[in-house]
Amino acid sequence: MKVCFYAIVSLFMASLNAQDTVDFTKKGRDWYVSKSTGSGKLGTKEQPAKDLGNIIYLLKPNDIIHIAEGVYKSKGKSGSDEINVPVQIYGGYDVTFTKRAPWTDHKTIFMGTNEYKKLTTPRLYIRTDQQRAKNGQLAEGGLIIIDGIIVDNGPRNRYHHDKDLAIRRKASPKSQQNPSPESGGIVVVASHYMNVGVQNCVVMNTAPTEGAISVRVKKGGKGYIRNNLSINNTGYGIHARTGYVGNDPKLVPQFVISNNTSLFNWKHDPVASYGGNALALDKELTATITNNVFGFGHFGGIYNKGANIVLSNNLFTGNSKYDYKEINDEMIVDDIVDEAERIDASSTGNSTALLQISVAERWAKIYGNRKELSREAVDASVSAANSGANQLRGMLGLNLQGNTTTMDAEIFLPRLQIDEAIPVGLKNWNGIGCATPRYK
Repeated sequence: MKVCFYAIVSLFMASLNAQDTVDFTKKGRDWYVSKSTGSGKLGTKEQPAKDLGNIIYLLKPNDIIHIAEGVYKSKGKSGSDEINVPVQIYGGYDVTFTKRAPWTDHKTIFMGTNEYKKLTTPRLYIRTDQQRAKNGQLAEGGLIIIDGIIVDNGPRNRYHHDKDLAIRRKASPKSQQNPSPESGGIVVVASHYMNVGVQNCVVMNTAPTEGAISVRVKKGGKGYIRNNLSINNTGYGIHARTGYVGNDPKLVPQFVISNNTSLFNWKHDPVASYGGNALALDKELTATITNNVFGFGHFGGIYNKGANIVLSNNLFTGNSKYDYKEINDEMIVDDIVDEAERIDASSTGNSTALLQISVAERWAKIYGNRKELSREAVDASVSAANSGANQLRGMLGLNLQGNTTTMDAEIFLPRLQIDEAIPVGLKNWNGIGCATPRYK
């Protein structure tokens, strides 16, 4: 599959609204980053910077950042990059910046550490909605692109007894360990009339409440999420979000979500009743969702909170409770076209199948041997303690306090290695799902 992202850039630029502000439409410069050859702040191809985090404060609207192969932990190994202007980020280059192969030969990997008091914010966070133009008004318009980045939060997570089998969401000051970051891998919050593209990225081992890949588009903007692999995350593998309230069809955010593979999406914690979906969509947006694989959700494939969508040629597999949930109604794939109310009548071709997933045997055995916990089972295991406090509460007619019971599973979001995950995304299923990115 040939991918010409510059054509996508041209399409986005052609659709920018006339309300673009001067600061956001001014042409930016090119920056270059290389872990192995970088030094200083020039950020040129001849003398690249060493880490994106080292030059963030120098970035201007519409700058373009090219990042070579290597493992990046941000400035001071903080494990999080936050950018507040619209930029384009392209990873997966060789050290000469002449070839790109982001999932194979030239991986650009964003990681971090679990050192105590390091950042727990999203690994790559672009937020422009609070920036202001020179006249003091909130800036509008512009373009954000993230292409060819691998985000692996495994090293940022805290695992029980350091066994890489179950995450912990609380810090351990005694052992100088951070909590597992409760944030996504790639998170974008755009300004009004701004377009956002996330393509050819891998996000894994993140533990957010919401999206591992999360894109929030505001009024008049568009979101384009294509050919990404989201694997082994809590919350939602992909989250299409809106910052618009209203019903003007010219202003409602529009998404195109195509050829993504979103697998092994865990609920928020072992007894949670939320999270665990391959894709979630806010209301007050429209989306065309085609040729994606949505599988092995702790709860389901798609959770639609009220968006109007076209849903065609998607493959659902291995989801625990449903393939599609529309507000409160849960459906298997065969019932979607008949029962869903938010799906356009032109939607067709959605199916289910048993897939051979090319995930590593080591991890597959761990995943297969996990034990599921539920809130109901935990609540049922609680019994009233025969304590002095409960005797007093009983005399006063108060509810008795139960014995504590564990809510932690022995296996929950076990760490998946990059070389175990990437093979899952290299080949699609008859044109459905992601595949190896290829560039002209």
